[in-house]
Amino acid sequence: MRIAVAGATGNIGALTVTALERAGHDVVRISRSLGVDLLTGDGLGDALAGVEAVVDVTNGPAGDHAAAVHFFATTTRNLLAAEERAGVRHHVLLSIVGIHQVEGNPHYAGKREQERLVSAGSVPWTIVPATQFHDFAAMVASWTEQDGVATIPPLLVQPIAPADVAGVLAEIVTGEPQGRYADVAGPEPQDLVDLARRTNQARGHEVQLVPTWSGLFGLEMAGNVLLPGEKARLAPTTFDEWLAGQR
Repeated sequence: MRIAVAGATGNIGALTVTALERAGHDVVRISRSLGVDLLTGDGLGDALAGVEAVVDVTNGPAGDHAAAVHFFATTTRNLLAAEERAGVRHHVLLSIVGIHQVEGNPHYAGKREQERLVSAGSVPWTIVPATQFHDFAAMVASWTEQDGVATIPPLLVQPIAPADVAGVLAEIVTGEPQGRYADVAGPEPQDLVDLARRTNQARGHEVQLVPTWSGLFGLEMAGNVLLPGEKARLAPTTFDEWLAGQR
């Protein structure tokens, strides 16, 4: 099956490409670094020639509301229009659990617009909401780290291994469109501050973590907001198992 992966050079994109190729599929990599620009549409027509299904795992700006919405709206419109012209039969979008309960986060606003466009479009679709990845905690801490100190929100999350997400996407894109898929999450809830501490320790990186709700992640994200729903699909890889590979 000929499948395109938008955002193919990113972390999840590269893992999804690997999973699809391992299963014997013909994979087309879509990325600006590879000559296909989703913001302008340049190269999309040629890239989607003969493609039957598309997985969209593109990522965009996180800090500015207008920039995030513009990025996800523009890239999604261009991708869906090109898919329609090419006769693509299935569009799979990787989204995030909890975005419809959090109004203030700019990145989530962009993802909500992306979901809206996909669900209103003419290309049959599946939206896959996933929880935060196992490496998310250390990444968040790195955004604010200065002189060995970093602030981090005390979020309750149920993190998932990036490779598990890629495996789910590779499975779903080869099947029939399913509309909104069940939440996809890791096996157990975790505290983000503890995850960041343990990840940095495993990597030999010393940093003092200061829990705070100031910043991109406010109190509206506290409690169970980011946890998966009752009928979630739970991936097998625990945080400890993933962390063992970071040493």
